[in-house]
Amino acid sequence: MDILEGNQHANPEEFYSSLKEKLEGHHDFPEDYLFKFIIPTDEAKITEIYKVFDGIKFTMSNRESKNGKYTACNINAFVLDADQVVKIYQEVARIENVILL
Repeated sequence: MDILEGNQHANPEEFYSSLKEKLEGHHDFPEDYLFKFIIPTDEAKITEIYKVFDGIKFTMSNRESKNGKYTACNINAFVLDADQVVKIYQEVARIENVILL
């Protein structure tokens, strides 16, 4: 799980609990929230990410790296609360080779 690399939290439960706390302290939900991911350039990966956001109002922009090997994926989604943000990150984290920013 790339989002945990270099993080002070030893396990995903602690990380997501801390993330929720920070989100609640710095955001006024419901609101638009910007998710950022880096993925290997692969339409199937982008489709998997689309599925996570199914049923949520969002806009997506993608930008390939210079060599075309990776794609930066920015998704601006309307979320109701910190729990929904955490749930989305957890679902995207299950997709292989996706880096969560």
